[in-house]
Formats: sequence, C-alpha cells, structure tokens
Amino acid sequence: MNFLGHFYLSQGDPNLIVGNFIADFVKGNKFNNYPNAISEGIKMHREIDFYTDRHRMVRQGRKRLFSTYRHYSGVIIDMFYDHYLASLWNDYSHDPLTEFASQIYNTIERNWEHLPPGSQHMFPYMKSGNWLLRYATTDGIGRSLNGMAQRLDNNSGLEKSIHDLHKHYDDFLAEFQVFIIDIKNNFA
Repeated sequence: MNFLGHFYLSQGDPNLIVGNFIADFVKGNKFNNYPNAISEGIKMHREIDFYTDRHRMVRQGRKRLFSTYRHYSGVIIDMFYDHYLASLWNDYSHDPLTEFASQIYNTIERNWEHLPPGSQHMFPYMKSGNWLLRYATTDGIGRSLNGMAQRLDNNSGLEKSIHDLHKHYDDFLAEFQVFIIDIKNNFA
C-alpha cells in the first residue's frame, strides 16, 4: 500500500498518521528518536509493508509485472492499490475522500516538527498536487507514477506501468478486493 492505504489503516489517529507518513524516511531503529505514539506509527507502517509484500494477491499481481519492472513491481502494485482504494473510497469509508485528504494534510502540517527533512521536502508537493485525491483516476495515478519515475536515478519504467493497469484492470481490481479485506482484518 502507498500513502492512502497507510493513512486509511491509521484509523484517524494523528500519531499513527504521522508515523506512517514519515516511516520511509526513518531508517533502522531511529524510530526510537520519536515520541512513542509516532514511533508506533512508524512500526505500523513497516508491519503493513511486510504483510503486503507477502500477501498472495500482491504476489500474484507482482508476477504479472515482474518481467518488465523487476523489483519496482511491488512499488507499482502499491500505487495501483491506492488507486483502487481512492476510486472505490465510498465502499470503504463513510467520510468523503475530500474530507479525509484534508484531515490528513492538516494533521501532517500540525506535526511539522516531527517530520524528517525528506518528508518536509515532499509534503508540499503531496498537498499542492492533492495526491490522495489524484489517485482516484487512472490519469491521476499515471501522473503519480510518472513523477516517481522522474525522481528515480535510473530507467525504472514506472511511467509505462499505467498501460499494464489499463490492460489488466479487472485482474488487479479482483486481487485488491481480496487484499483490502484481509489487511483491514489484520490492522483495523
């Protein structure tokens, strides 16, 4: 799962939201340098990633992408799953996605002092581009994948993976629908 999925599983807890947001920028045991409640969010993020990477549906989807994208296939699946979560948001939440996204952005801003430099650098782009809402359309997720590809130092090909989403849309969707139930049962 990417940002939206991690925030969704944080169940509105501001400390878990912040921890989930900064987790990729906090290496090793440096989570101990944060308040306990935020540290729990960092650990939760890592547990979600561990669970996701080993889930049978995620592995099935990655197989479909692996020959073209290699180790980036997991990143692509994470993005695809955020697309499905955003596009089907009303099936999984009573709160409108616009309100949810606004609450997330406000929570992160209120906890600015806890964000490592990498998170502080990225957040303005996330908010101004409204990534959490942008994920809801294939065009939006395509722009996000293109942005990720541009930030990588090598030829990842992430920008091309939108074609795979279109080609196998129903297959990825069916896998997501099994996965989201399983992960909610484990983390919500």
